[in-house]
Amino acid sequence: MNFEYQNPTRIIFGAGNLSRLGEVAGGYGKKALLVTGGGSVKRSGVFGRAVASLTAAGIAYAECTGVEPNPRITSVARGAEIARKEGCDMIIALGGGSVMDASKVISAATLYDGDPWDMILHGQEHVYVPTEALPVITVPTLAATGSEANCGAVITNEETKVKSFIQIPLLYPKAAIVDPELTVSVPKDQTAYGVCDLITHVTEAYFNGSGTTPIQDRFAEGVILTAMEWGPKAIADGNDLAARTQIQWSALVALNGWVNVGTNAPYPVHMMEHTVSAYHDITHAAGLSIINPAWMRFAARTNTAKFVQFAERIFGLKATATDDLACALEGIDRFEQFLRSIDCPTRFSELGIDDALFETYATDTLKIVNDGQGNLPGIPVMSVADMVGIFRSAL
Repeated sequence: MNFEYQNPTRIIFGAGNLSRLGEVAGGYGKKALLVTGGGSVKRSGVFGRAVASLTAAGIAYAECTGVEPNPRITSVARGAEIARKEGCDMIIALGGGSVMDASKVISAATLYDGDPWDMILHGQEHVYVPTEALPVITVPTLAATGSEANCGAVITNEETKVKSFIQIPLLYPKAAIVDPELTVSVPKDQTAYGVCDLITHVTEAYFNGSGTTPIQDRFAEGVILTAMEWGPKAIADGNDLAARTQIQWSALVALNGWVNVGTNAPYPVHMMEHTVSAYHDITHAAGLSIINPAWMRFAARTNTAKFVQFAERIFGLKATATDDLACALEGIDRFEQFLRSIDCPTRFSELGIDDALFETYATDTLKIVNDGQGNLPGIPVMSVADMVGIFRSAL
């Protein structure tokens, strides 16, 4: 455990706080680029309420609409062009993780004359690392990615079928207005995907962390248990604000750095899923819910003690020893059963994906991240053959 931790994002959490958007935005500029997705924020009335708050505070705005569920670099470029043309001096992301991720990159792309894809890690390097960006305010309308309070963004190049990321301190949002009331209109399937997404953020660090991190383990287990308790309640009754609130907070803390600080963990499940969804444009968490249990069964044979701990602490199982593989695998089975219980897919066939591109997914994943020896970092490291085997086990 040798680390630095700082999260500069100001978090304004609680029901009703959307009304404070204008007040908060007034500290960063006079005209905002308001970035949104497919239109649900307008249908639900959230957009109108946001605009009313901005208008009351004397904040003008321009719009960038239609950001895709797997945000594309073309949308980033379009947003940056609108921001330049309209003279925007800040970015407001009003939507889910994709909208927030796109907004972060738009904030830097607005001040960059080159191709925004230069900023995204590909071929294990950034062509350009931005040094300036417009301030970003995030207003999440979905509990899932935790993008509202971290410095990462995942973007897809639809032309090359590459989905990769940028993660630099410059892209931390200045403020996050996290209002659980904004999530009550989220459909059951997207609510369930959000629960899966936030849990996977936690399990990545939990199972791939270096060294001994007992406090981080307890943080992680607390987030998982909370999500498993309150997630089904939010899915069953979308108007259950108490459940929505707990899931919203769980999603935020799952990826704001608290849980994974000191673990130095790679995120192999995410890396593999990014490649799959780059080819098939599936919902990110749907891919995670398929790949994560399959990867767990592979990794448990190497990192058995940690999976036994997971089985005992999350599901109350009793192991005969720290190397009780049967107990570890039973814990993974229980986790997969939970995902099924909230109607998340656990097999590629459920999404109409066959094995035709399994080797392509594996080799393309290594083009984004590898350990210099042809393996995907993680515990354990994975070769192309290992990844193909994981994909095949989830067919």
